[in-house]
Amino acid sequence: MKLRLATILLMASATALSAQQEERHKADATEHQMMMDHGLVKSVTPLYTSIRGFLIKSAEQMPESDYGFKPTPEVRSFGELIGHVANASYLFCSGAMSEKSPAKVDYEKTVTAKAGLVEGLKAALAYCDKAYEMSDMKSVEKVTFFGTENTRLWVLNFNVAHDFEHYGNIVTYMRLKGMVPPSSQRGQ
Repeated sequence: MKLRLATILLMASATALSAQQEERHKADATEHQMMMDHGLVKSVTPLYTSIRGFLIKSAEQMPESDYGFKPTPEVRSFGELIGHVANASYLFCSGAMSEKSPAKVDYEKTVTAKAGLVEGLKAALAYCDKAYEMSDMKSVEKVTFFGTENTRLWVLNFNVAHDFEHYGNIVTYMRLKGMVPPSSQRGQ
């Protein structure tokens, strides 16, 4: 009888322990999922949002008469630079999302008017907004971009780096024209 009672108690304890472990495993999985959905992409999104604003404000701020300005003959004009960023935004973000680029024109090569370039830049960045809303689980999936296999998040980071690189060019163009770029206008 004592052996039977001990066996029953042991089995009940094992069942309770097993249920506790299963609940803890579910809680750990839920916590992991929450961390994955609130960390990776959201860590780069503020940088994207910042550069997005600087690019649009710069494109709007530069007078149309200076869209053809080139600091030296070998480099892109201001307008071509804005067009290049628009084209690249479609390229990077469609790559990150594994979609066909929805770009309808080559902004750098075919659009010269300020209004068309500003509109094209805004449309490209609006398209990119969707990429920066992807879940972290999706962001760690592998894609091939520029012949390199890496994560979707890597492509999003590459996009931000590329945008900041060309914003540096834009700042130089604006300073040469005696203008204060958006990133230096804080507090004015």
